[in-house]
Amino acid sequence: MERYEPEQVEQKWQEVWEREQAFLVPNPTLPIKPEDADKSYVLEMLPYPSGELHMGHVLNYTLGDVVTHVRRRRGFNVLRPMGYDAFGLPAENAAIREGGHPRLITERNIAAIREQMKRMGWAVDWSREVSTADPRYYRWTQWLFLRFLERELAYRKEALVKWCPNDQTVLANEQVIDGRCERCGAEVEAKSLEQWFFRITAYADALLDEMDLLESWPERVLTMQRNWIGRSEGAEAIFRIEELDIDLPVFTTRPDTLFGSTFFVLAPEHPLVPLLVEGTEYEEAVFDYVRHTAARSAVERADPDREKTGVFTGRYVTNPVNGEQIPVWVADYVLMDYGTGAIMAVPAHDERDYAFAQKFGLPIRTVVAPAEGEPAEEGAFVEHTEGERLVDSGPFTAMTSPEAKKAIIEWLEANHLGRPAVGYRLRDWLLSRQRYWGAPIPVVYCENDCGIVPVPDEDLPVLLPEVDDYLPKGRSPLAAAEDWVRTTCPSCGGPARRETDTMDTFVDSSWYFLRYTDPDNDEAPFSTEIANYWLPVNQYIGGIEHAILHLLYARFFTKVMQEMGLVDFREPFARLFNQGMIYRHGAKMAKSKGNVVPPDEMISHYGADATRLYILFMAPADEDKEWQDTGIEGTSRFLARLWRLALEVAERGDTGAPGDGPLVRSTHATIQRVTDDIERRFQFNTPVAALMELLNQAQHAKDDPDQAAAVRFATQTIVSLVQPYAPHVAEELWERLGHERLWEETWPEPDPAMLERDTFTLVVQVNGKVRDKVEVPAGLSEDELVARATELPKVRAHLDGKEIRKRIIVPGKLVNLVVG
Repeated sequence: MERYEPEQVEQKWQEVWEREQAFLVPNPTLPIKPEDADKSYVLEMLPYPSGELHMGHVLNYTLGDVVTHVRRRRGFNVLRPMGYDAFGLPAENAAIREGGHPRLITERNIAAIREQMKRMGWAVDWSREVSTADPRYYRWTQWLFLRFLERELAYRKEALVKWCPNDQTVLANEQVIDGRCERCGAEVEAKSLEQWFFRITAYADALLDEMDLLESWPERVLTMQRNWIGRSEGAEAIFRIEELDIDLPVFTTRPDTLFGSTFFVLAPEHPLVPLLVEGTEYEEAVFDYVRHTAARSAVERADPDREKTGVFTGRYVTNPVNGEQIPVWVADYVLMDYGTGAIMAVPAHDERDYAFAQKFGLPIRTVVAPAEGEPAEEGAFVEHTEGERLVDSGPFTAMTSPEAKKAIIEWLEANHLGRPAVGYRLRDWLLSRQRYWGAPIPVVYCENDCGIVPVPDEDLPVLLPEVDDYLPKGRSPLAAAEDWVRTTCPSCGGPARRETDTMDTFVDSSWYFLRYTDPDNDEAPFSTEIANYWLPVNQYIGGIEHAILHLLYARFFTKVMQEMGLVDFREPFARLFNQGMIYRHGAKMAKSKGNVVPPDEMISHYGADATRLYILFMAPADEDKEWQDTGIEGTSRFLARLWRLALEVAERGDTGAPGDGPLVRSTHATIQRVTDDIERRFQFNTPVAALMELLNQAQHAKDDPDQAAAVRFATQTIVSLVQPYAPHVAEELWERLGHERLWEETWPEPDPAMLERDTFTLVVQVNGKVRDKVEVPAGLSEDELVARATELPKVRAHLDGKEIRKRIIVPGKLVNLVVG
């Protein structure tokens, strides 16, 4: 018998699909008609082209491929494009490591990734391929930036930022781990720079409230986003430094504790810190503290167990509720990422404030106490309790905390010392990057009086200039391209200079899913009508590591574009699925750990189909998985067994109608199970198990002449159902069985009559332990089921004449007899 040779089969069908443009999906003809409605947009997060594909990519894109094939064959018009998140630090650092130009190395990596993807046989519409580093793409990224600027959603201000001295760029909070750069390990510093921001905070409530529009997202992701936005209700109280005529607003969720505030704390990066200490004896110590602490990550600084540090500014503020002068400190446990970057410290009732007060000998004053029991000792920490009341709080003493919160807010508002307020942890999106490899920010700075001037739309894209040295040098490498930097003001025609910062790569990936719908459009970023047809994305697939930044930013962009009239939907992704990670030898696959399994090696040895099949069979797709070399050998053997059986069946030719025997019924049940698991439960390992089980049944029956037609039906069905997982071998066997173009074949549908079972296996338990199983007719009454169960010898042995005190019956499944 002809041997299964994966390399030959896979090469053949990849050439067929490319020649026939099998996965090309044209846009519907405008105007969109009602009959065009059955669409499905399946999308996986696009890869960084900083290297070659790894097994995490194989899992991600094979998941999408299975969904794509099943939905296409079920009659949906399925869009499944691909592109590359080509700008940003990952691609640029890869280029720097290799000593080449970012553009050339990125283009080389894209070509290699594209070839790997085609070797995997993924059903991608390559006519829609985009790269975020292509001027035809970033022209429209710049165009969108200008629309945000027009709506005052993009703005520039000076800010203390986290600066990596090695990468020579600003880092987001999430890129700082234990005070060091996540990418290179350098100690991060604080630095004041003029930066560009997006005003995402204006959409904080919409980002929270419109989660209800999401059809199916993991609750874990929604919780992470809610916590990141961090909405809370309370009050804004005004503390005042009289000698400098400065008001310092503080957001607090506990205005009932204002009388217990004994000191005041500013975050190191608070913009007023320099003003408070400038020219004073405290200036040097405060600036030194700020430089060394402001760059630490928010997670590290907020750690309640970390030893508290701080420095006194020499200034005092007035507590608005009692007029008391309290000292102003700078401490890194206070973050600019929440409230106003300043807190009223209430050490008797906040653990962090208490630890700080103890270390620096600051007063501790109790102002709330349990409704019952003895009052706390002076200087003790008192936790908040249900029903607590205020003490030593002026006219609010003896009120319950809820009563006092309301009353104190009203008092603050009446005396112009505060107001009700809502606070957010979310901060505006810092998008400036002092790097070469990114989309230039399309504004110029007029040297006359025009100020910041947007580049006219007709002059887009602002192309990246060629520079001799694109390595970071403390300023953007673009600043070295003097001929490029010097330009004329579009407004007055006078001399001007270009912005030399580039955009954060998250800007590029916040709208790429829209460009896929209309990638060759030269008049707009996309056609509104076409985008409205395809989106929202029906199924988005990607890692949990993008739960906050990418997904939050894409949601923000979509809401702004909806208000601009570019789209008519508010959320970009209806359904989201997070795949698990791939581990080997107990650790996540990484080159540094020497445990990487290169996809190309697996393809060369076992074939793409066996690799695809194993990556989904090894465990539920949303769980982390341990790679086992013996596992891929198992899926390889499964495909070889299917190959042999299909060729045997093909040699026999048509054998007539399959009938309605047990194998035919099992085949229909498998169709139902595979379809439901993929489409309804989004499970991908259990369908493979079901196909393996059906193959075993078919092989056991293959030598029975009376079951020849049933075996042929079962074999053809296995080939059809395995096609989304192993498309190359499925196409080959489908052809050998006398058919063609399986990728266009209608997905199998089970016959409801064949799903009705005449009998079922009854599991019998005694006191919760399985004692026997028996095949019984469907439709028996509960009394008849118990009678059948008690007739079984193994069951009778455990009953031993004892009284049956309770009967637990699960129809169609089991009887549990409880005896005493």
